[in-house]
Amino acid sequence: MISRLPHNGAFSAMRSRWFGSLAAPAKEPRSIPFFEADKDMPQGVASTLHEGAGELPASQQSILMPEAVHEVARLPPASRQSVLMAEADQHMPQGVAENYRFWGQKRTVFVKTSKGCRFTDVDGKEFVDFRLGYGPIILGYRDERVDRVVCEQIMERGTLSGFSSGLDSEVARQIKGLCPQIEKIRFANSGTEAVMGALRTARGFTKRNRIATVEGSFHGLYDEMMWRTDLDNWDYDGKTEPHIIPAGGGIPPVSRDLMDIIVLNDFEKLEDLFKVRGDSLAAVILEPIIGNAGSISASQEWLQRLRDLCTENGTMLVIDEVKSGFRVAKGGAQELYGIYGDLTTYAKAIGNGYPVACFGGRRDVMDAIGSHQGGVVHGGTYSANMIAVSAAHATLKVLAETDANKTIDRVGQQLMDMLGRVFEEAGVENHFAGPPAMFGMHFGPNVPTNYRHWRTTRSGLYQCLDFAEVDLLFVVAGFVVVIVVIYVLFILHYVHCA
Repeated sequence: MISRLPHNGAFSAMRSRWFGSLAAPAKEPRSIPFFEADKDMPQGVASTLHEGAGELPASQQSILMPEAVHEVARLPPASRQSVLMAEADQHMPQGVAENYRFWGQKRTVFVKTSKGCRFTDVDGKEFVDFRLGYGPIILGYRDERVDRVVCEQIMERGTLSGFSSGLDSEVARQIKGLCPQIEKIRFANSGTEAVMGALRTARGFTKRNRIATVEGSFHGLYDEMMWRTDLDNWDYDGKTEPHIIPAGGGIPPVSRDLMDIIVLNDFEKLEDLFKVRGDSLAAVILEPIIGNAGSISASQEWLQRLRDLCTENGTMLVIDEVKSGFRVAKGGAQELYGIYGDLTTYAKAIGNGYPVACFGGRRDVMDAIGSHQGGVVHGGTYSANMIAVSAAHATLKVLAETDANKTIDRVGQQLMDMLGRVFEEAGVENHFAGPPAMFGMHFGPNVPTNYRHWRTTRSGLYQCLDFAEVDLLFVVAGFVVVIVVIYVLFILHYVHCA
């Protein structure tokens, strides 16, 4: 969620660490509509802060053809982003480096500067960013405690050598200190790679091939993990099961052959899985808190039963903490539950925005990796490069030695309280799921217990953009009130970034 707040002098003068200081605009900001919303921006509703003239940065000029640079210079500030998008569209599919950055031709954002919890786009509009890079920026943009360490390390040792540095084992030690279930780890470059490494290791250790996932979870962008239940074309009558379909094109049907999908918090389907697949199941992988489905969560009892069944059947329990790791608690979701996996994947918050990930777990399982006969192959040119491990080292040090996680929890709880009051006063039934550091909002009489239930509800503010026009108007009006309340709260409490 990204929000742009209305500009005024009092807000400019406020210097909270949550927002950072407001840069002086190049010209007196003019008032523009409090909210701009359209269905061309499916991943969020934005409210306008202000526009400044500003200059197109050299880094953006360098990616344009010379004639395009001149064209941008002649245009009013509000048009610069659209010109950049038109130019980018000539070189990349949809004009973006990866699918999830595309918010439509009119609303795709090009960033000029960022600091703390805010960024400025190339048109001079300033935003408060509640998403922070899909989750990695746990300490805020350009945190000097991390960036300084990274710069020092690469100036001394370079970015990559292909050899060990000693810092990789130090980061492993830090992770083990926060996460008691981790005995050994290996590094990766993304959450997708970490999941691939963990599942290959589970297969190598168990000598089995089948993998089960939980409906609605997200485990990266490789073929086996990109199968989902087709709930859009399911009638929810409870008598039939939805079809399993690929999440997009280019995913071969054969990648489905060794996959099973179970339903969160459904004991009957969980028992059936192990009755049918128990002796061939290498691993069950899940997010205990499903970040892409409004943070609906596994119940304590269901997760414990899954843990017990995995142990009884020699199946590896792989807990995906790419989103929740080091965020919902220093030891992640497993610390909250007190239930631990055989293997765990981490990414996102571990490096405060630098590309670093890892997977790890039981010593005997991880020791299946190696160059010995029949050993699991794991590697990567950029794994544990100096940029990655120095960022992880600095970030984990801050998280371990400060009350950053308590700050995140406190702010999350304040947001939940405010949002709850707004909707209650409007007579809108609402509930929250997940811990304060990673909460989701749901409309209706109950918190959904699984993905199927979630899909039958109006289960997230982003989702409302796809509903009828009256719902869209409700969301916009509701957010106006929410932003005003947030604005007042931040002034009163001077909330800090972690």
